[in-house]
Amino acid sequence: MSHYPTINRRDFLNGVAVTFGAGLLGARAHAGSAGPDSSAREYFFERAITETDPRYYPPALTGMRGSHPGVFEAPHKLRDEHGYRAPSPAMETGERYDLVIVGGGISGLAAAFYFGREKPDAKILIIENHDDFGGHAKRNEFTSGGKTLIGYGGTQAIEEPSSYSEVARNLLQDIGIDLKQFEKYFDQGFKKCHGLKYNVFFDRETFGEDVYLAEGRPTWAEYVSKTPLGPQARKDLLRIQTERIDYLPGLNPTQKYTALLHMSFKTFLLEHAKVHPQVVAYFQKMTAGGWGLGIDGVDALSCIYMGMRPDEENMFGGPTSALGEGLGLAGRRGLRDPDPYIYHFPDGNASIARLLVRKLIPGAAPGNTMEDIVTARFNYAQLDKAENSVRLRLNSNVVHVDHLGGSTTGKRVEVLYMRDSKPYRVIGDACILACWNMVIPYLCPALPEKQRQALSYGVKVPISYTNVQLRNWRAVKKSGLGIAYCPGSFFSEVYMDFPVSMGAYQYTKSPDDPAILHLVRNPASPGLSAKDQFRAGRMDLYTTPFDTFEHHVRDQLDRMLRDSGFDSEKDIEAITVNRWPHGYAYEYPRLWEKDWPENERPNVVGRQRFGRIAIANSDAGAFAETQGAIDQAHRAVQELLS
Repeated sequence: MSHYPTINRRDFLNGVAVTFGAGLLGARAHAGSAGPDSSAREYFFERAITETDPRYYPPALTGMRGSHPGVFEAPHKLRDEHGYRAPSPAMETGERYDLVIVGGGISGLAAAFYFGREKPDAKILIIENHDDFGGHAKRNEFTSGGKTLIGYGGTQAIEEPSSYSEVARNLLQDIGIDLKQFEKYFDQGFKKCHGLKYNVFFDRETFGEDVYLAEGRPTWAEYVSKTPLGPQARKDLLRIQTERIDYLPGLNPTQKYTALLHMSFKTFLLEHAKVHPQVVAYFQKMTAGGWGLGIDGVDALSCIYMGMRPDEENMFGGPTSALGEGLGLAGRRGLRDPDPYIYHFPDGNASIARLLVRKLIPGAAPGNTMEDIVTARFNYAQLDKAENSVRLRLNSNVVHVDHLGGSTTGKRVEVLYMRDSKPYRVIGDACILACWNMVIPYLCPALPEKQRQALSYGVKVPISYTNVQLRNWRAVKKSGLGIAYCPGSFFSEVYMDFPVSMGAYQYTKSPDDPAILHLVRNPASPGLSAKDQFRAGRMDLYTTPFDTFEHHVRDQLDRMLRDSGFDSEKDIEAITVNRWPHGYAYEYPRLWEKDWPENERPNVVGRQRFGRIAIANSDAGAFAETQGAIDQAHRAVQELLS
């Protein structure tokens, strides 16, 4: 092979929904409240208030977030009831637009930006089924002692911006993002200053007893001796982490590459490194955050490369460089990120969505800089005003899209959507479907069968991000918890949120201050194919109520930090669970997919323009990154304009 794969930082740092009603009440009853008072919350979810009410402010809601009630009922009807359409007749809004966009995530917002730039007088409508814009770029706000804390509930960061396309880089600049400023906004010395380390939590259910350790310090031998692993497993783990052994003797580098690419890391450990099964359990979830799969579902080559990175925090319980060096992989390209991992707003890439909305609808929020967007409170009543050239309509489920008259030669597209259980109809000269690929065949059944099948090919990766508001983080500091890998626990990763201060927003300075812990869960079912694991994980997230998440938050943190004085009853003030049963875009996991010719890849076949209908989303690029969503938006707009 002429090159080795580049492993994206998301593969290591990222972890970013039906029983919601009881969960939301549980959040208020057990975890405290933040933002609107509890009565306002109840009005909100009973839909007694709408976007025009001053109390309407989704970012401040705690409890169960992500894919919330109201976003999946209509799509599930489309899926389950063959031929289902909105009740007839739909109410005529009388609205006509140059462009109707289905989906208010980053791709849909970027599409509105690009289209409006090319056609400044265009009238654009964005229809979004969630109660907030941004898609997976979700903002979470908390209030403690009069101080607002901001966290991210989805898309995490501007990752490797030097690898962004010119199109995506220019969009960031156009909405006011100066990447260089993050060098001063991201406190890169925070962890060292407070003695926060990389740790591992062994749970008693998996390893026999609860043990919380700082991994590999001061030596691997000392660390391994303190683990609850059995004698043979300790020897095998120490061997893997410290000895440079070629476990594939007799193979040349190209043969090793091919062999490692086509076997799982679990298979490599058991059949070639000959380790004890407890060592497999130790490594099992190190890949969960990036791939949504355990090491049984990820190729050995990628897993071994993880340990060959220079930044130890990328390991997440993975092997050290010794393993790769023993196999003769040292010095290969693609092991180091070209950029530091500092390009992170306090709410993740929700600030990109907010900057786009403020650009599209200037009256929606005050300010004009990347700094003041962090604390800007959006006025949701401004999003869907008739006088806007761009309108953003929330809480509206599109259920049907087609050309008027049913022919692609038609010059108009009709879009039917449901709002408050009532059907509505709008007309556009063109339409961009900036929603998930998997739902598009149901929204637009007139698509050619080959394209419908291609759109249905991928299975999105389920993810959940839980933010926990702490009264203070004294126990976190005492325990040295910077990042904890938890190979057998409900949450596989626990860490302090990123130390970013921007504009008027200041990250916590003292352990006596309130703070946010970020917990990641990626449910998987070892032994199944990748797609079947994603489907099983989707159902896991879909059916797990908030009370279950809350129980595991409290139980896991109490057990991890009890020796440092942590008590969840007094230290936790609020919990927000961001569940994404349909999370990352499907990226053709190498262990499970053939090497598709580019023009035959299902995402390429599926994204073809259909008359006056174009498709834009991260699924269309098979790339679960913000730059992918932006690039696909630009492509879709150019297709329509051509």
